Amino acid sequence: MKNIKSIYFILFLSITMGQKASAQDWPNLNKYQNENTILEKTMPDQKRTVFMGDSITEGWSILDPDFFAGKPYINRGISGQTTPQMLIRFRADVINLKPAVVILLAGINDIAGNTGPSTLEMITNNIFSMAELAKANHIKVILCSVLPAYDFPWKTGSYPADKIVTLNTMIQKYAHANGILYLDYYSTMVNEQKGLKSAYSEDGVHPNKAGYKIMNPLAEEAIAKTLLKK
Repeated sequence: MKNIKSIYFILFLSITMGQKASAQDWPNLNKYQNENTILEKTMPDQKRTVFMGDSITEGWSILDPDFFAGKPYINRGISGQTTPQMLIRFRADVINLKPAVVILLAGINDIAGNTGPSTLEMITNNIFSMAELAKANHIKVILCSVLPAYDFPWKTGSYPADKIVTLNTMIQKYAHANGILYLDYYSTMVNEQKGLKSAYSEDGVHPNKAGYKIMNPLAEEAIAKTLLKK
C-alpha cells in the first residue's frame, strides 16, 4: 500500500507542479527524447503499438509492467498532460516511431483545466487532429473512452462525470464515422455515481493494478482487431 501511495504521490506531483516546469518545453518533448532516438534507429515492428496519453497511460507501465514486458508496446504517457500538449509531441512520440497502431487515451486533464479552460469541442479538435495525423502517416488508430471520474482529488468540486459522458459520445461518434475502433473502458469501470469503481482505483481517477487488469484484455483485443484492418 505504501508503494502504491508513493506512486500516486509522484503522479499528483506531476499534475500539480508539472505546469510550473520549464516554459521552453511546455509539451515535455524532452521526456522520451533519448528513448525515441534509439527506437527511430531500429527497424519498426509490424505490430508496434504506441500508447499515447497522460498519467493514466504513464502509470500503466508502473503499476502493471508485465502487461508491456516482451511486447511491441511503447508507453508515451505523461502525467498531467492535456490534449494540446499531446498534439504538439505527437510527431516526436508517435509518428517518428513508425508504429502500426496508436492507442489514444486523452481528455480528462482538459476537463480538469490543467492547462487552462477547455471546451469539449476544443478537446475533441485536438484528439481528432491526432487521429488524422496518424492516418495520414499510415498509422492505424484506436480512440479510447475517457475513464469515469466523479471528482478530481487535485481540483475538488469539479464533478466532471456528465462532461465525461458527453465527451465519450463525441469521440465514439467520430470514431464510427471515420472507420476507427472505439475502445470503451468506461462502461466496464463506471459505478452508480458515474465515477470510477472503488475496486479499480485508490483516488477515483487513476486505475490501480486491478483497474489495469480490467483494461489489459480490452486493449489487447482492440489492438488485435485494428492490426487486422486493411
